This record gives sequence, structure tokens and C-alpha cells, in this order.
Amino acid sequence: MEFIDRQIYQGRPTDSERSAREVAVYDLLDRLGITYERLDHSTAATIADCEEVEALLGVEICKNLFLCNRQKTCFYLLVMPGRKAFHTKELSSQIGSARLSFAGPLEMEELLGVTPGSVSILALMNDLQHRVQLLVDREIQQEPWFGCHPCLNTSSLKIRTEDIFQIFLPHTGHQPIFVTLSDDMSNP
Repeated sequence: MEFIDRQIYQGRPTDSERSAREVAVYDLLDRLGITYERLDHSTAATIADCEEVEALLGVEICKNLFLCNRQKTCFYLLVMPGRKAFHTKELSSQIGSARLSFAGPLEMEELLGVTPGSVSILALMNDLQHRVQLLVDREIQQEPWFGCHPCLNTSSLKIRTEDIFQIFLPHTGHQPIFVTLSDDMSNP
């Protein structure tokens, strides 16, 4: 990672040079009374880019995959531990949707209001028509802390997991479907 501010901040940034997307996340979290720690860094487009951020924040940053069915009529946001490999067959059988693939950047922008590399569970605040189904690896809910980007991958947040599931998601109206994904890095 080119740049990382090793200072951990409590709450929203005070500078005015943030994107409207990022500021909207902080506005919503503040309005909902959700506290968080924040770390700023250069663009982190992959889980591998987040290793130092995870060590500093003391939380695993979630892997977020934006998926769709073959017909592009059903869209899914899969939230899973970053260390796990994604196996389409394993997930497809649990949700009853064959032929899952990655949705494109246009659909991501249209439905979640974010660009590739910046998608996170917080982007569901932009899915007002509930066109995206949230899928969550059960292991995520068991962790005390939840790590994600604030809809822009130049900052990372550490939020209490219970605040995501008991405050944020009820606010957005998204009901997660819990799935079990294997730790096996080879095909299951």
C-alpha cells in the first residue's frame, strides 16, 4: 500500500475533501448512533491490499462480492471473511440460484451507487428498491467487529457487528440470507 495514515480516528473525518458518497455513509452512521473507528489509506481494491489496514484496525476487512444470475434479474451482495475463497457451486446450491457470476460495474453503480473495489455492506443504504439480496457467511455474524469501506476504498471502518445487524440493516430493510462457506481454498 502506497499510503496509510497509521492514526486511528474515532468517527467521521473533519476535512471537507471527501466524496459525497463517503460523507453520506458518515451522515447515516451518525444519524443511527453507530460508532466506528476509521483509518485512511491509499486505494485498496483487493483484500490483499487491506492486510496492513486489518493489522492496524484489529479487524478483518470483509470480502464483498457483487453477483448476479445468468439473466441479470437477481442480484446478490455476498459478504464473507476475506481469507476465504469463493466457490460459485457451493453458494449456488445454498441459495437455489444456478449460474452465478460477477455483476458488472454498471449494475453496481446503478443498484448500489459504488464503483468496483468500493462495494461494502454499507452500500445497501443506496438500494432503496431492495433489488439486491444480502448474503452473509454465518462466520461474519459471530465476530464482535465488522470491517468494511465507507463506499469508497480509501478509508476503512471498524464497526460493532451487532450494530450492523441490529441497527444498520433494519434501517435499510435488507434481510440477510445466511450461508455457510468452507475455509477450503480448493474446490469444495
